[in-house]
Amino acid sequence: MDGKVLENSMAVYLNTNSALILYKELKNSEYFVDKSSMIEAINRRIRTNTKYICITKPRRFGKTSILNMMGAYYCKAYDSGEVFDALAIGKSGQYTVHLNRYNVINICLSNLPEDGNTYENYINLIKCSLKDDLTEAYPELGDKEFRKISDMLAATNDEFIFLIDEWDYIFSHNLYLENQGDFLEFLRDLIKDRAYVAMAYMTGVLPIKQYSTGSALNMFREYTMLNDPFFERYFGFSEDEVKSLCGRQSRLSLDEISEWYDGYQAKDGGHIYNPRSVICALEDGACQSYWTRTGKMDEVLFFLKHNIGEVREDVVKMVNLMPVRIEIKKEYTAGQESPVNRKEIYAAMIIYGLLAYHDGEIRIPNKELMIEFESALEDDDFGYVAELVRNSNAILDATLEQKGDVVASYLHRIHNSEIPILKYNDENSLSCVVTLAYLSARNKYKVEREIKSGKDFVDFIFHPRRRNLPGIVIELKADSSPEAALGQIMEREYCEKLREEKIEDILAVGINYNSGSKEHQCVIRKVF
Repeated sequence: MDGKVLENSMAVYLNTNSALILYKELKNSEYFVDKSSMIEAINRRIRTNTKYICITKPRRFGKTSILNMMGAYYCKAYDSGEVFDALAIGKSGQYTVHLNRYNVINICLSNLPEDGNTYENYINLIKCSLKDDLTEAYPELGDKEFRKISDMLAATNDEFIFLIDEWDYIFSHNLYLENQGDFLEFLRDLIKDRAYVAMAYMTGVLPIKQYSTGSALNMFREYTMLNDPFFERYFGFSEDEVKSLCGRQSRLSLDEISEWYDGYQAKDGGHIYNPRSVICALEDGACQSYWTRTGKMDEVLFFLKHNIGEVREDVVKMVNLMPVRIEIKKEYTAGQESPVNRKEIYAAMIIYGLLAYHDGEIRIPNKELMIEFESALEDDDFGYVAELVRNSNAILDATLEQKGDVVASYLHRIHNSEIPILKYNDENSLSCVVTLAYLSARNKYKVEREIKSGKDFVDFIFHPRRRNLPGIVIELKADSSPEAALGQIMEREYCEKLREEKIEDILAVGINYNSGSKEHQCVIRKVF
């Protein structure tokens, strides 16, 4: 550990200053969040039998930022004390023990060769770059022949920390399918059971595939979206961290940020926010979906189109803000073939961050993801569902115009659709129909279901996002009358919550379904 300081100015992987530069930029940003206390937990694993760490989280959950932080902290080619002294790690009693003490090999495996996209070109780019870096840093090795990079590293008689970003890139992008096993063997030979490895830290989206005979990388302790009781608080933002960030500006409230980007949960039930989206929203001063950049909704669309294992019906439930109970224990991993059943599909969605999973329930995490699912449902392959979603503006317009008969007719068409969940087989079905019918209203309203207002719980309250729109209160009845629903709205003071928000223009909507005649009735009145 106290070997020579290597200033490798032309290096690609060994002791470069890129991690330091990038982490300084992050630290200088307006909405920087200090995650450096994670270093203390990592330090305890150096030169122990737990030194192999693989952390897989969805894209935009801060994996690369953490990796740059670690590179800036451990690399011995420079002094980064001024960066870390005032951070949380600076208060650790072991802070200086590992600060700038190691040779760091920092490899991002998403860099593809320019001279031909073959596996040979890809792996040779990595091998040649490593060899060149080592030859420059250790000139005495230049005249020797080495069969493998691992032999060359061993000949340095030095020790190294390996930081490997996007380890699963060729798997997640379906590259070099016939050589993916060779790639795993390359990584195994490079770092497994090597005395020169002080620590190996990998990040990616997909967990490591465990073969029946054992994985080539089975020395890694893995921490994933399904199973991470130790590091989860360092990836994503906690509610306290988001609250602190919101306090640095005045354009967006914590409630707005929560609606859009909250929705993931830690093992202890604590909130986890999508960090990249939170930062983008605060920088832009506006909440919107930043998820489309990843393109993974195309995979969701594939799952929904083929309706494997009634996934489409589950998604209709989740779009209606209803969680789906299912036990997911087996993870979707790198190199695994396309999901073929309901549990595998949800395991993949959870790994990609498209669904949140906690305590045996899956749900769409937040508004940002809800928009993507709603958009997916508009695809023509969804037939009548797509038509309902695309035309859901019509029922809102009819409501605002107080045309109850039009609303009733629209609900009747939805009820007679091809969607099994909307056949009123349980107590939630009428609510599902109403939610699907008013799907586009979420662009203009914050919609709450079964919320306390006045003296009881009301079925729906629509809070207008613009002051020129009326508030809407909807009460549902079965085998009764819409007038009875309206009477309940008034008697139990369901409009109270809207009035507390200084909304005076309110529409009361009573909806009844007659199970005998299979007809819907709707009456809409202004509340004075």
